[in-house]
Amino acid sequence: MSESHGVGKRTTLHDAIAALVHDGDTIVIEGFTHLICFAAGHEIIRQRRRDLTLCRLTPDLIYDQMIAAGCARKLVFSWAGNPGAGSLHAFRRAVEGAVDGAGTGPRIEIEEYSHFGMVARLCAGAAGLPFWPLRDFAGTDLPKANPRIASVTCPYTGERLATVPALNPDVTIIHAQRADAEGNTQIWGLLGVQREAALAARRVIVVVEELVDAAVIRADPNRTVLPGFAVDAVVVEPWGAHPSYAQGYYDRDNAFYIGWEAISRDPRRLEEYLETYVYGVADRAGYLAAQPALAERLTAEPRICAGVNYGY
Repeated sequence: MSESHGVGKRTTLHDAIAALVHDGDTIVIEGFTHLICFAAGHEIIRQRRRDLTLCRLTPDLIYDQMIAAGCARKLVFSWAGNPGAGSLHAFRRAVEGAVDGAGTGPRIEIEEYSHFGMVARLCAGAAGLPFWPLRDFAGTDLPKANPRIASVTCPYTGERLATVPALNPDVTIIHAQRADAEGNTQIWGLLGVQREAALAARRVIVVVEELVDAAVIRADPNRTVLPGFAVDAVVVEPWGAHPSYAQGYYDRDNAFYIGWEAISRDPRRLEEYLETYVYGVADRAGYLAAQPALAERLTAEPRICAGVNYGY
């Protein structure tokens, strides 16, 4: 790893969450299969944040864990599940109002959109617009289920279009492969809506596998998805996306996703997981120490792309 000059915006994950994530905040932890920041979700759980509105296109295991830990008041999403394995059972119990098998009414509010509906909300937020028009809901019942999906008449064609309101989170947390100390952030591989979610937010935490010198960032500018001026804190947290993956660093832990199906079905086993791997460790280093075989099993083999000539 190249050493970046100066401290810049670099801090610990504990301190970033303590300073920037507050009870009652609207939070986005993005990453579409790739670069999902489980480390940040675990730190939010450890610091016992409450009454959060959790937003994400595809809330998978990390939001299931945060819901189980009592962090969430509301979930705003477009699809929820354990990819390739089944449901999110802590989320499902919360929606259905089941506590230890007893029906007590919903314990979490939900607000559902299509995938592109959520993308459009973040795009509107990033662009400073109040809403985004789209055709995405034609022929669906989602507008009946979600009164925040409205409509507008196009002033140019007269066509009636659906609209979704801008989403401007209090905090967006993104994981990336590398950044410099000022927060200039680079991602390669599957991008998702990391950039839009960050630019829409009031506060931004970037968690990276590696801190590099600013010269490394400048040498390959097309990989820079987020400028430093949009970032409030930079955290170096290797393996911070596990069990999701970081292209070029480690692979997706498919066995973990499959195993989560049984864990999340059983509230007692889920609580044991949280006690062991979240509450029971001080930080990500402790999480990794509790699973010493991860690096051997998942570290990515090098596949280096050809260089690019930026000369003129």
